[in-house]
Amino acid sequence: MCAFTPPDWSPARSELSDLLASAGWPPSLISDADFALHELVVNAWEHAASPAPLCTFSLSPARLRVLVCDDSPVFPPEPRLPADPFATSGRGLHLVRALTHRFGVDPRKHGKVVWFEMEPHA
Repeated sequence: MCAFTPPDWSPARSELSDLLASAGWPPSLISDADFALHELVVNAWEHAASPAPLCTFSLSPARLRVLVCDDSPVFPPEPRLPADPFATSGRGLHLVRALTHRFGVDPRKHGKVVWFEMEPHA
């Protein structure tokens, strides 16, 4: 069960946006990366009960890689297609897959890392 108050992800959001803007990424891709980050942070909070998921960014000229770490060993379920049009949730990972170039989940010693990658000119 998650905490009542979602984590404040605004510092991570600002850092990611500033990083991509300073590298010359177009606003549309910055917005896509921002949304994908938001989805992963909210999922870590809501489904993995992580009150403050750890976010890490790495940027090279060819690729952005974003990692969101939590302490839950439970992997997110495979999204069902099509999503139930009346469901109040269940579309987030579909959107992350649609907005990014690569997406995945890797186990850690304690928990997991959910990540995505984007390319500036793909």
